[in-house]
Amino acid sequence: MKASTLSTTFLAMWFAGIGLVWAQPIPPRQAPDNTKTNQRDRSQSEPTADQQKENQSDRELAARVRQSLAKDKSLSTYAHNVKIIAQGGTITLKGPVRSEEEKQAVEAKAAEAAGGADKVRSEIEVAGKADTKSSPSKNQY
Repeated sequence: MKASTLSTTFLAMWFAGIGLVWAQPIPPRQAPDNTKTNQRDRSQSEPTADQQKENQSDRELAARVRQSLAKDKSLSTYAHNVKIIAQGGTITLKGPVRSEEEKQAVEAKAAEAAGGADKVRSEIEVAGKADTKSSPSKNQY
């Protein structure tokens, strides 16, 4: 008799605990807002991945930069996923990274693979700082 009372009490407490867990409010998700980036990339003067030519030298250049970034395990997932657009031997880098140091590392790897800093156009943004800038940096590395 005592065992059944204990099991009933235990089950009641267990179900109450599950109810409390389920009753926790779920914080609302904020939809990502990349409107400014999308508007910028609609401009015909802005290189996008679909504009990359299918010639062998540009494909190989983009692949070298991508491989260089992928090999560096110290870089964040953001840096590993930077957009790399090769056009006529010039690399354009786009996307967010975690820090200014990471931005410089990505730009340096691209410059090394491309054969010089003058062949790299960086539009990389440091995550969190993009909201405070009116437009991404378009400085040559």
